[in-house]
Amino acid sequence: MSLDLLIQNVLNPVILFFFLGVLSIFLRTGLEIPQPIPKFISLYLLMSIGLHGGYELSKSGLDFYVFKVLGLALLMAIVVPIYSFFILRLKVDIYNAVAIAATYGSISAVTFITAVNFLQSIGDSYSGFMVAAMTLMESPAIIIGLILLNIFAKKSDNGNLDVKELLRESFFNPSVYILTGSLLIGFITGEKGWKVVDPLFGQLFKPMLAFFLLDMGIVAARRLSELKKVGMFLVAFAIIIPIINATIAILIASSVGMTKGDAFVFAVLCASASYIAVPAAMRLSVPEANPSIYVTMALALTFPFNISVGIPLYYWLANKILGG
Repeated sequence: MSLDLLIQNVLNPVILFFFLGVLSIFLRTGLEIPQPIPKFISLYLLMSIGLHGGYELSKSGLDFYVFKVLGLALLMAIVVPIYSFFILRLKVDIYNAVAIAATYGSISAVTFITAVNFLQSIGDSYSGFMVAAMTLMESPAIIIGLILLNIFAKKSDNGNLDVKELLRESFFNPSVYILTGSLLIGFITGEKGWKVVDPLFGQLFKPMLAFFLLDMGIVAARRLSELKKVGMFLVAFAIIIPIINATIAILIASSVGMTKGDAFVFAVLCASASYIAVPAAMRLSVPEANPSIYVTMALALTFPFNISVGIPLYYWLANKILGG
């Protein structure tokens, strides 16, 4: 990997705010972001990326390439939790294996947004419909996790689980809803609509992302104390499996003729791990699993790795395999 690319990413002001948040915990500064603010900024970022993705999609239109990429995104959302589960079963009990596999089979919207910021900072681009790919990839891992649990668990304690409620939470949770809705609004209103919202959702995107990553740094650093519960096997898994997933994604992208920007974003989606939607579903559906393990892995290990080292690494891989 190019050292220049890594340095350029880490020294990006937006990324530095993440590490500023981490440092604040170690220095015990007492820095705190009042809870309604991160939630508001999270909604803002999802709306911004959805609106811009819809606008870009309105320019490019829907064709075979779009549906091909969306199909591959859905396929990876199904396959990744399956092979992750079998790797995890080498060392982990079935309940935690299901929860971790589902976590890594889903996506992190903030990692996606950070990758988009990275592309913008180096002057590269991606297709707007990749936002739709992100929404498609968030929920299938939850369903796959439950299927694996029902197949391999010797005894299930989930007899009272409301499957209908779980499906509703999986496919109509707030992040999926606001992303899909914003994507549709951006698509319907097109360039005219984007010009109206650009001052808020375009020009303020990076400052708002910096503020959000400051809070994420604080949250991630607080989770570091729980790493002792994770163990070396899972620490290694949290770093290595994203690289494996990203490499597989880029090889698939190369074989089907994806553009470099789309291949990179696809790789980032496959390499990321959910720390919001899936953990919430796993608490409901697999209460035997330990949240301090799978949430800590996703938030304190995989997320910092991806936004600092992973993103430039995956871009470098996409550049090498697909060409500049």
